[in-house]
Amino acid sequence: MIRSIITGTGHYLPNKIIKNDHFFKNKFYNKKGLKLDKSNEEIIKKFQKITEIEERRYLNQKLLNSDIAAIAAKRALINSKIYKEKIDYIISAHNYGDIHPISYQSDLMPSLATRIKNKLQIKNKKCRPYDMIFGCPGWIEGMILADQLLRSKYAKNILITGSETLSKVIDPHDRNSMIFSDGAGAVVLSAIEDSEKNGIIYCDTQCNNNDEIYYLTNGPSLNPNYKKSLIHIRMNGRRIYEYALTEVPNMLKNILDHENLHLRDIKKILIHQANAKMDYAILKRLLKLYNYSCASFNKRISKIMPMTIKKFGNSSVATVPTLLDLILQGKMLPHKISPGDTILMVSLGAGMNINGMIYRFPKKSL
Repeated sequence: MIRSIITGTGHYLPNKIIKNDHFFKNKFYNKKGLKLDKSNEEIIKKFQKITEIEERRYLNQKLLNSDIAAIAAKRALINSKIYKEKIDYIISAHNYGDIHPISYQSDLMPSLATRIKNKLQIKNKKCRPYDMIFGCPGWIEGMILADQLLRSKYAKNILITGSETLSKVIDPHDRNSMIFSDGAGAVVLSAIEDSEKNGIIYCDTQCNNNDEIYYLTNGPSLNPNYKKSLIHIRMNGRRIYEYALTEVPNMLKNILDHENLHLRDIKKILIHQANAKMDYAILKRLLKLYNYSCASFNKRISKIMPMTIKKFGNSSVATVPTLLDLILQGKMLPHKISPGDTILMVSLGAGMNINGMIYRFPKKSL
């Protein structure tokens, strides 16, 4: 039977490290356009306590989203040992495309996947580029689409990238802007004949977009006098938090139930690195669904849910593939993924979209 197997991974993290003290000189405003009356020290201290973010990565102004996506993609191709001309599809997950360095406007023509193909110098006319605009869950959704194409025998090898340069679309007067960062991750997914149940085992997606559609949007700066850019990511953190705790744990349990799996069968949960407090709360709710005591939470969290947000912030679609590659390359010790391990990948974001995927690593080379 054809299985969708990860044959290569790669990522790119910018070298520019932005610590929290970078924001001490910012002037933060509220939704009414009024300057916050709290000191920046107090604002940043509270921010770090909630999110756990101490630093994040920002891209060099000369680099574009498509540049770092191509770097991560090239590393995944090298890791896979698959010749680039054998790639049948490139699926690029992102939200803003390339941000023009002068106008700070989104540039989506041609598509990001097309630009990645060009920068990889792939000549194969049958390598088709798709863009996946799906909010932060875009990379997992790209994997879901790739799985369907591989199982349907429309493709043999698919490159899925997740990349974003959120530092170029943040409002410096919005305290929520401190969450966001830049980065890129990539995976090569291949159709492999395997009699065992390996690779992508099961996945699911849901979208709630009544009032939820306004939880993550674009908007003008909170500072009415700031005119550098018209594009700024705007986030209703409280609503997203409430939505995540209501919807994500139930969805994950339903995914596991579908395959008659228990949480104890899962070696790692790779969750979108959006906000540490929210991610911990999601895991607590999930443990509760399996009747685990709250006392067991601290023991389990350090083992089952690796976190990168403390050092890398929230790079949207790049967080999960970056985390996956770091673990597989032995750069997240003591976290390890071994042959035969089953993991759960999950993300949520603009839309509001949620998706999850069960993936099992083959016990032997295929």
